[in-house]
Amino acid sequence: MAEPTRPEVYSIAAHRGFADALVAGLVPRYGKDGLGLARLTLLLPSGRAIRTVGEAFIRHMGEGGGGGLLLPRMVTIGDLSLDEALGPLLDPLVASDIRPAVDPTYRWLRLAALLAEEMGADAPEGPPLFRQARMIAETMNRLLVEDIAPEDLLGERVLDVVGSVAGHWQDSLRRFARVQARWRVELGEMGRVDAATRRNLLFAHAAKSWRAEPPATPIVAAGVTSAAPALARLLRVVSELPEGSVILPDLDLSLSDEAWEELGRAGMADEPQGEIIGRRDAPTHPQYHLKLLLNRMGVNRGEVQQWHRRGIGAANPDRTHAVSALFLPPEASKSWVELPSEKRRLASVQLLETGNPEEEAQAVALAVRRKLETPQQRVAVITPDRALASRIVHHLRRWDIQADDSAGAPLGDTPAGRAMLLLAQVIAENAAPVPLIALLGHPAMGIGDAENPDRARADWLDALRRFEDRLRGPRPSPGLGPLRAIAAKADVVEWWDGVAARLEPLMSGEGALLADLLGDLARVLESFCGESIWAREDGRALGSFVEGLRQQAQAARTVLDPGDLHDVLSDAMERIAVRPAYGGHPRVAIYGLLESRMARADLIICAGLNEGTWPGGSSPDPLLAPPVLRALGVPGAEFRIGLAAHDLAGALGAPEVLLTRAERDADGPAIPSRFFLRIKALLGDLADRHEETALPALVHALRDAEPAPPYPIPEPCPPVEVRRVSISATSLDRLRSDPYQFYARSILHLGEMDPLDAEPSPAWQGTLAHAILEEWHKQGGALTDLAEKHLAAMDAHPLTRALWEPRLMAALEWIANQVEADPERRIVAVEEKGRHLFNGIEITGTADRIDRLADGSYAIVDYKTGGPPSKKMVEEGFALQLGTLGLLLAEGAYADRGIEGEPTRFEYWSLGRDAKSDTGFGYVTTPLKVGAARTGIPPEDFLPETRRFLTEALDTWITGDAPFTARPNPDLKLYATYDQLMRLEEWLGRESE
Repeated sequence: MAEPTRPEVYSIAAHRGFADALVAGLVPRYGKDGLGLARLTLLLPSGRAIRTVGEAFIRHMGEGGGGGLLLPRMVTIGDLSLDEALGPLLDPLVASDIRPAVDPTYRWLRLAALLAEEMGADAPEGPPLFRQARMIAETMNRLLVEDIAPEDLLGERVLDVVGSVAGHWQDSLRRFARVQARWRVELGEMGRVDAATRRNLLFAHAAKSWRAEPPATPIVAAGVTSAAPALARLLRVVSELPEGSVILPDLDLSLSDEAWEELGRAGMADEPQGEIIGRRDAPTHPQYHLKLLLNRMGVNRGEVQQWHRRGIGAANPDRTHAVSALFLPPEASKSWVELPSEKRRLASVQLLETGNPEEEAQAVALAVRRKLETPQQRVAVITPDRALASRIVHHLRRWDIQADDSAGAPLGDTPAGRAMLLLAQVIAENAAPVPLIALLGHPAMGIGDAENPDRARADWLDALRRFEDRLRGPRPSPGLGPLRAIAAKADVVEWWDGVAARLEPLMSGEGALLADLLGDLARVLESFCGESIWAREDGRALGSFVEGLRQQAQAARTVLDPGDLHDVLSDAMERIAVRPAYGGHPRVAIYGLLESRMARADLIICAGLNEGTWPGGSSPDPLLAPPVLRALGVPGAEFRIGLAAHDLAGALGAPEVLLTRAERDADGPAIPSRFFLRIKALLGDLADRHEETALPALVHALRDAEPAPPYPIPEPCPPVEVRRVSISATSLDRLRSDPYQFYARSILHLGEMDPLDAEPSPAWQGTLAHAILEEWHKQGGALTDLAEKHLAAMDAHPLTRALWEPRLMAALEWIANQVEADPERRIVAVEEKGRHLFNGIEITGTADRIDRLADGSYAIVDYKTGGPPSKKMVEEGFALQLGTLGLLLAEGAYADRGIEGEPTRFEYWSLGRDAKSDTGFGYVTTPLKVGAARTGIPPEDFLPETRRFLTEALDTWITGDAPFTARPNPDLKLYATYDQLMRLEEWLGRESE
């Protein structure tokens, strides 16, 4: 009887550097002659691992490994991600019984349809439906990777625990099982299998073939840590091949047997509870997934050997023992008490805590910059926080260091993807102002297929700016039609007609085939941007995404409401990473956790070590309860924490390590990562010696310039010829209350621009009310009819109109009643403009209404859509509009229109809410002290006081030389239009200094 073959399983310790140590061992073993390595097949977990190992071979040759080498054949067999393309090595050309895999996108779309049919009237619609379908697909993948068939959901182990979980978990399990059963029927009819099932079948086929007839050339699996059962069986076969071996990264062979047992059974049946993944397992430990892999391979840890080739630039081996002690499970970690300092010292490992993510990114960039001063030294930054990685990339550009984030950016965040999403958002929101202007202002828009792109872009932006200026303010009615009137006001009708003609086919608002929507979307986007939109890596990724989704949507006959297109595309694009093209700094790399595996550098910086980031949140599976997953043998959410811990443990093996975290994030105080706290606890008093202190000082030195002298209160003092400007009745109030605001508006002519999609402002409401009342007073008719006419002409958004129209109608009805109630009072002028010279300065004013009273005197009426100014403001000379209009009338400013005499009444007619009004809105106030009023200016003093205030203002600021001081009256409630211009926050509160 032949002796059983001993599995050849090795481990490379973290301090050796996996890729370099792997190559250092492979070359002498298989490269004895010139073609030895070329006959080797190397099974690696991912495409990134192939690149990393290839670079290690190049370094090996550069470090004395001899002349040129023919590299081995390197094949990816996938790690955690199911979308890894299997190498052609495992393609079973002779295994016709393995059916082709169904496209994952097609499965997602069909699962959404099956879920809608299964739930009936309770099914969600639009994006929530597709999100649930994606969750079902992901859960199916988890089960299939673990070799769990759908019928196992009804197995004895599951039935024993399902009755103990909450009702919603039971409903979710039943729904999931029914949808999966219906999907299996469709798969059978198509003659296809799921991609995960096909991968398992490929692994099984390779294992069977190699066991029956070992390959003539050596096969080595390196760096593969996935514990999927089918892959584990394949690795077992590889380990028993004549020249085969399996090399694991950082399997802790120094861990005591007691600590190893404390990790749990890890996939071995737990008879008392009937669960494969036991409750006492420690899946958060960095060695747990390797124990699970060894158990599924049928390999005892004692059979694993050390890979004795030392890597280039390796760290001290004592580091590995310290890292092992660092991650000891709870019972074993009691040994920390007696652990000598030399066993817990992490030499060349430094800790850094900063105040916020911005400081952390700057500190990391400085550490990279400093390390690059040493020739040939490589730096790797590892962080799962893509926002932090982006900050680091931008800070490195300060020194012209182009560092690419190899984890990539979501497709929706790239320029091409953003353009597509903006176009979909315009459709979803029916051409709302904000997404419309964002789309038309996108850097790729306006070029089309023009012969001169630069000129076309300049003309496009010129028209867009004029259109945007007119579009500012409250949102118009939805759709493209009302926007043409705005384009006409901006004198860009021809430009807008071209835009509308392209957008019109997308604005039907009716449900359509998703494939047709995507085709139209791509055509319209190209008509705006030209073929260059598809030219760069993000454009190529977008084109591939759109075409793939379009084809599968056509096959699935998926129907979608155009309003849901943006959210569906956004969710789908979020899962597609666009990685930068090559060309960054050769000695700097920025990795995510997946990309960092097997990578090595002289300095590794692990950034973002906060809970929720590294490790990420351990949210449970949304469809299957944790007890059900344990009974099925599927690692739960905590398994990811163990993988994150293993990633950190591997990084700690570098020659130099810097660990960073921020004490606060955007949401408030941040909780340190459990890994970070363990390191501080292990180091104890030694932690202070490793604390990095120079970097924060450099960050502050770069960020904080020399203290600038306190900014004084602005007091512009222009020359006399600039001061002599015409003053309106309303600007006189601004001049006296805040001279700086008058200076900015009337002398510098800096007007305020409304934002896009603004809330209806008092100015907008006042313009509408004044236009209605002006036409009513001049031409007569029903106020309600005129209001309807003007509201329709403004093309206000239906919501804005619904909120404002009832109040406006009630106030207009009150005005009509007031006018009819006093027939002896005759309206003689509406919106009447007047002007007169006072001390050589032209004063202008527009009276909303002038009434002739029975005694021949006049009343001046000012309409207010909000609250009128208080009597105190009038008495102090900060609300002089009525008085100034009275002076203009008294001085004959309206005499050429037959209005000449003395004004005796001054009234504010407010359209605001008033409980005493018969319509609920509208009331009259006066700044005069009349009747029983206790406050106000006596009628006989009103015009003289106004003249005094006017003369004083003219002599002080217009014909005088006084500075236009900002906010001399800080207690007044003023508009904040020019607060930023006057830098109010920098000096407010220290005026007395």
